[in-house]
Amino acid sequence: MPVQTKRIYEEANRSDGVRVLVDRVWPRGVSKEDAKLDYWMKEIGPSSDLRKWFGHDPDKYNEFKKKYKQELEEGEQQEELKKLKELTKEHNKNITLVFAAKDEQNNQANVIKEIVDRQ
Repeated sequence: MPVQTKRIYEEANRSDGVRVLVDRVWPRGVSKEDAKLDYWMKEIGPSSDLRKWFGHDPDKYNEFKKKYKQELEEGEQQEELKKLKELTKEHNKNITLVFAAKDEQNNQANVIKEIVDRQ
């Protein structure tokens, strides 16, 4: 199934398919109604310590990616990642990983997408 990423502040549309928020913290200024989400998998987001350390600094992205992948494989996020992988297999339409970060390249949604695309 095609997996894509999209900022939550962009308008939702049909081509998004199943919309899954992958942030641990609810995005500022967005109502649950406006988000038009099918799922909020907050437990899949990076740990608070990792998120604070990263601070969306592009220079730290490669190290963040490495540490976050380790969390996804060994940490509490492991179960949510498993659920997301099952969800992508279940649906015959697109899956959109929704995130709030301003940086559309260096964020957890792209790390998750990379993992899910490999299955």
